[in-house]
Amino acid sequence: MEDRLRDIRGGGPARRHNARTIAALTGNPGCTRRAVLDSAGADKPALAQRLGFPARFGQSRFAITRGNAFEAQVKADGGAELLRLVAERLGVPVPPDATWTDLGGDDDRSARSRVALTAGGDGPALFDHPLLGLDVAGQRVYLEPDLVAARLAGRFHVVEIKSFPVIDGQADPAKVAAAAIQSAVYVLALRELLAAEGRDPELVSHEVVLICPRDFGNRPMASLLDVRKQLLVLRRQLARMARVDELLAAVPAGFTADPTADPARLAAALREVPARYAPDCLAACELAYFCRHEARGHTGALGRPVREALGGVVEVADVLALAEGTRAPEPEQAEAAAVLRAAARLRAEALTGNPA
Repeated sequence: MEDRLRDIRGGGPARRHNARTIAALTGNPGCTRRAVLDSAGADKPALAQRLGFPARFGQSRFAITRGNAFEAQVKADGGAELLRLVAERLGVPVPPDATWTDLGGDDDRSARSRVALTAGGDGPALFDHPLLGLDVAGQRVYLEPDLVAARLAGRFHVVEIKSFPVIDGQADPAKVAAAAIQSAVYVLALRELLAAEGRDPELVSHEVVLICPRDFGNRPMASLLDVRKQLLVLRRQLARMARVDELLAAVPAGFTADPTADPARLAAALREVPARYAPDCLAACELAYFCRHEARGHTGALGRPVREALGGVVEVADVLALAEGTRAPEPEQAEAAAVLRAAARLRAEALTGNPA
């Protein structure tokens, strides 16, 4: 299987999963194309560029630099300011004996993180950049939360540091939602780590501490995110995702996502693996513009609610024909056809002012 995945991505190192990609995967679990490409570790940004549909989302270099600088500021002095923020938000006194452990580096980082987080000490501790594992579609992927606060208020808390501002107590809802689902990935991975070591997974709190700049300055503030809903969605979607070997069984022989291949060959290959495009993909997947172009004329391009409401009707032209009564519906389309005819009648009445 590893050889097949390497052939699909065109050789070279695989692009590994992170909390963002897992959040995007679980947000659209029916997309076989994305599941195959992510399982193979394909370079989707380079692939989109090669196809002529470059991705138009992601952080700018300036935003990345600003985010790194804000994280370094919050973690300065052994995390003293960060510890104060977290303790105050959790409603506990700032512990004078809290320890700080940097789990960065490349040597046995996953093993060191497991030992440090499950050692069972009594005192409060902060763990900088631990490495956690999670099974995704039959593969083990590794994740790096910003920080884990252990044994504060008797529990473990994932701490996420983001550079988007909280202005007058309000932050961008879309960015907060993205932070919540990414944090839920870390919470789930940490709970599974404790469970594997015989510890109670519920020691990991469902409340994530989010650190952001306050207003227009660079002064950090902390708030709590309740990610119970995101955890339920994440568990359900991960359970539904097909295993990699099952996905590959449906992929044609010779399929390639090598970004150095001929663009026409790449486009033809991708069309052999079904996608599940929705407008939401534009903010989460590097291939979204290619898939949107491919989905023109399909009901899926109008969004998941529209596609689901129309049942098995795939083509927009068929929707219009059913609404006009010029095409007989298939048995499974009868209910959708009745709704479409009623909608067409109401539209006609609204435009003419004369009830039909």
